Amino acid sequence: MRVGIEVGGTFTDLIAIDGADVRVAKVPSVPRMPEEGVFAALAAAHIPLGKVTDLVHGSTVATNAVLERKGGLTAFVATAGFRDLLLIQRQDRPKVYELVYRKPVPVVERRDVIEIEERMLADGSVATPLDPAAAEAALAAALSARPYKAVAVCLLNAYANPAHEQAVAELIKRRFPQLYVSCSSEISREFREYERASTTALSAYVQPIIDSYVGRFEERLVREGFSGRFSIMQSNGGRLPAAAIRRNAISALFSGPAAGVTGAVRQAGASGCANLVTFDMGGTSTDVCLVTDGRPIIAPETAVDGLPIRTPVVDIASVGAGGGSIVWRDAGGMLRVGPRSSGADPGPACYGRGGIEPTITDAHVIRGSIQPGSFLGGRMKLDVAAARSAFEPLAKAFGMTLEAIADSAIRLADANVVRAIQLISTELGRDPRDYVLVPFGGAGPLHAGRIAEDLGIATIVVPQNAGVLSAFGLLASDFTQYETVTNRMPVDDAAPAAVRGVLEGLRERLEQRFRSLGIRGELRFGYTLQMRFVGQAFEVDVPLEPPRLAKLDADSLRQHFDQAHRLVYMDSGGAGLGGKRIEIVGFRVGATAPEKPVLAGRPAAEAARALKRIRIHESREARDCTVTTRLQVEAAGGMAGPLLVEDETATIYVPPGWRAAGDTSGNLILKRNGEKP
Repeated sequence: MRVGIEVGGTFTDLIAIDGADVRVAKVPSVPRMPEEGVFAALAAAHIPLGKVTDLVHGSTVATNAVLERKGGLTAFVATAGFRDLLLIQRQDRPKVYELVYRKPVPVVERRDVIEIEERMLADGSVATPLDPAAAEAALAAALSARPYKAVAVCLLNAYANPAHEQAVAELIKRRFPQLYVSCSSEISREFREYERASTTALSAYVQPIIDSYVGRFEERLVREGFSGRFSIMQSNGGRLPAAAIRRNAISALFSGPAAGVTGAVRQAGASGCANLVTFDMGGTSTDVCLVTDGRPIIAPETAVDGLPIRTPVVDIASVGAGGGSIVWRDAGGMLRVGPRSSGADPGPACYGRGGIEPTITDAHVIRGSIQPGSFLGGRMKLDVAAARSAFEPLAKAFGMTLEAIADSAIRLADANVVRAIQLISTELGRDPRDYVLVPFGGAGPLHAGRIAEDLGIATIVVPQNAGVLSAFGLLASDFTQYETVTNRMPVDDAAPAAVRGVLEGLRERLEQRFRSLGIRGELRFGYTLQMRFVGQAFEVDVPLEPPRLAKLDADSLRQHFDQAHRLVYMDSGGAGLGGKRIEIVGFRVGATAPEKPVLAGRPAAEAARALKRIRIHESREARDCTVTTRLQVEAAGGMAGPLLVEDETATIYVPPGWRAAGDTSGNLILKRNGEKP
């Protein structure tokens, strides 16, 4: 039996696959003790851990530690003269018109920075040698002053030559063996001092929390009879053994959203769809991602709470529009949705756990698009009166009926999601009409139809077990690792040989890392160059397929860069030509150990039931709607909207003008204008 468990902000999702037997569970998360939600999900699915051979986990523990500032007390070791690196940051201003804008607050205070006399130059040569005795004295005095849990070591230009960093790390480990130590040359061996420093500081900050969490998790698993393989999802869409994550927690910051993309790619791919807009709407937020030719974009950098993290991640845009997002009226009298959420505790008012503020889930209950008696397959009853009571102040303030204000809130949430999808598609030169929308999460399939209409998308693929697709994505993921390094070189006749040499070195390092983790089997490699015009401030990613690498020459390097540059900047032509000088500044190699393919599974047979007709208030009008199930849609050979298709983990709304039908992969395919899927 293989089990995937994803801890979200509102629900903890589980899927277990044992041959033809597929079990799912969705239980409320426990924010204070996330592992409690995990074991509650296992109990709800009646899974004995002794039968589980492969357990894959994803959670928001690391992200929450940063957002809530609950990481371990961290010291930061910097080159003398660079004490304020984390405070000065960059001179750019993301919110230009915000008059009271303040820079993000680093996780390390200024008093916790330790300066070490040493200096490495950008070419890796030593300008000021490290004095081990003086460094040890400075470290001993500073690290004894406060109850530190971790130390981040980020010395100037250590990406070019890590010798001084390694020496300082050894001094710390010898004198203070109880401290977690993170070195920038191991976490992010790339240039740009602030980004490298921020990444290293965040890695050290969350390391004690992740190590403690995973340690508690493993101990309880063993106590309850688990003896299988335990791995954890990373932000890059692949997983690693839990022991590896305990040493590099920064790679698991966005494991939940990345797992959802992986699950969507695998499940939609079974229906022959490779160009996707994935749309994950859960209880707290919505995450969207663009997938082209079956591959999501891997971004070299992301941010959490405004703090940059330089590590490969699936390129996901997030917006505060989920089922638990609170609906409110701002000071200007405008209706707003999110980003604040009711979370798992107390949750939406209709959950009956003490919530009194109106949410998107309450809005669906009021307008009828969530039927209170069949939520989560009937396992969770909803309080309609509480939902209506929560919306009454807003309805009165806007002079609208409850149904009208609830529908307005849902349409506003739709608009927020549409804007997020435009950020990753049209604003990057991609037309969403060329893609298929893949909604999942508890709320995604409810909103997908209207969002697709706004974007001009004609096809929607709703995966099997859509409400727990992120948990399925954990099982569908491969073991993946990346190696990156900054190494500047001009694109000339000598470049191809140098490029192959650097990439081969990174490949060898990855092979060694996989062997050290006990992961065997054939590895697949992907190569990316970070290139730019000489004088440009930022570079573009230029992917190189293995066959291209063997035939690489200076002209082909320029052509590959030309294509990538046009895609990003949409220039009219001539990039890389006309004598413009080009340089390579960075290299990234990804290695994947493929796992056995798995699909989300088809639903169990269900007792026949009569179709039900209800009225819902949608798009400013009341309309009759048929309530049915996925299996009934399949058995009928397809049905035309408006429909509410009730699944065990999510409800799918099929608007008028759309037709739904099943396919051989267990996905539900929605097409506009009555076209047969």
